[in-house]
Amino acid sequence: MVELDNGSNILAYLPRLRHYIKILVGDRVKVKLDNNDHNKRRITYRMRNK
Repeated sequence: MVELDNGSNILAYLPRLRHYIKILVGDRVKVKLDNNDHNKRRITYRMRNK
């Protein structure tokens, strides 16, 4: 589950074998809308903390 900035939660998953994205609890990520199922999102990028 991914919590958005507005407080709502969505189901997001990592892509298979295309990119290796290591995420931990509390990381900020970018998500992309899945074309087949609009209730699922794909995690595309992990934002770096500065």
